[in-house]
Amino acid sequence: MSETTPDTRKAASRRASAREWFAVVSLTAATFSITATEMLPVGLLTPMSEGLGITEGVAGLTVTLVGVTAALAAPAVPLLLGRLDRRTALVLLMSLLTAANALSAAAPSLGVLLAARVAVGVALGGVWAVAASQAVRLVPAGSAGAAISAVFSGIGLASVLAVPAGTMLAELTDWRMAFTAATGLALSVTAALALLLPSLPPEAPVRPRELFRLFGNRRLRLGLVFLALLVTGHFAAYTYVRPVLEKVSGVAPGLIGVVLLAYGVAGIAGNFGAGAVATRAPRAVLLTLSAGIALATALLALGGGLTPFAVAVLLLWGVAYGGVSVSGQAWMLATAPGSREPAGALFASVFNACIALGAFTGGRVVDGAPLRTVLWLGAALAAVALVVMAVGGRTRGPGSGRTRHDGDAGAAGRRTGQDRESVVASLS
Repeated sequence: MSETTPDTRKAASRRASAREWFAVVSLTAATFSITATEMLPVGLLTPMSEGLGITEGVAGLTVTLVGVTAALAAPAVPLLLGRLDRRTALVLLMSLLTAANALSAAAPSLGVLLAARVAVGVALGGVWAVAASQAVRLVPAGSAGAAISAVFSGIGLASVLAVPAGTMLAELTDWRMAFTAATGLALSVTAALALLLPSLPPEAPVRPRELFRLFGNRRLRLGLVFLALLVTGHFAAYTYVRPVLEKVSGVAPGLIGVVLLAYGVAGIAGNFGAGAVATRAPRAVLLTLSAGIALATALLALGGGLTPFAVAVLLLWGVAYGGVSVSGQAWMLATAPGSREPAGALFASVFNACIALGAFTGGRVVDGAPLRTVLWLGAALAAVALVVMAVGGRTRGPGSGRTRHDGDAGAAGRRTGQDRESVVASLS
């Protein structure tokens, strides 16, 4: 625990400068760009399958493979980075993303496209693992919580905006142009990181034993299990939302982009609404979000044949999922405030593994069962996640993850000279 001095009190109370916030915004742009690239194929499955001569289930591998690769890369990249400056690391990872998007746009076959998506997964896992732990270093301690929320809002925003934007662009041109646009975005973000981020030497190299030690944290494990169930359920259903809207709800192909854009706007509201509350009550927010996703997917399975009803339910789904990323990260950092980069790596690994698992499972269901079945699968997994958090998160008890590094939220609030560790601890 840091000693409170007049100097630390002054530093904690200092407001972040415009330059510091621009640096935070560049990190937000990085998480947005990389998550947008991951999600982009969701709205392009139909034109990609037609253009490459494959089924929509096989086209879904472009989502699955990224998630699998990112899940492996998230814990591996911080270990491999060692003492490399984190600004340099982020620039290199975004340069890799730029190249992968360019290759995706020009891919002549499914094999080349999947190879490009492997590179996307490496970049994704690395950026997700590193970004959150750097956010709190860019601003004074009093602004650390806001900086974390801002950086991870990029994930939430991209999760709900990339699909409708890519879908609409593909309808106006073709699916390759969507990847071309993603290439331009990634290139711009790479330049912004190089110009706006200060030097960020690693606080301490991440060691394998630190990752394994975190599994002894009961509340961190609870968060990982909850996220695994919820994210798997969401992406099992949402990866195939376009076929559902076209074939179950009867939405005209020309209107799919508009409907998904409305979903995206709802998701923005959910992202910022949840982010505003998650730093104070992450468990309550996660319970609400999982209930919303379970309800929305079940209602879409039941009444999805009625187009206006289906659109209304899709908006509820967007609001609920929009807050998952920032709220899940708030839970993770609150349970392990002294191990930000390893906790971020585990969060990114599990989240992306479950995106892959959800997309893969949904693809097998879509190719072998009635389309509505994938919605029921999503609803069931979200409901189980709700129960897990409701039961497992009621008490702190032994092994809750509170250590001498944490303190409690009240104590953190009473220390006028909060250091960065106590700011993150106050999220719980």
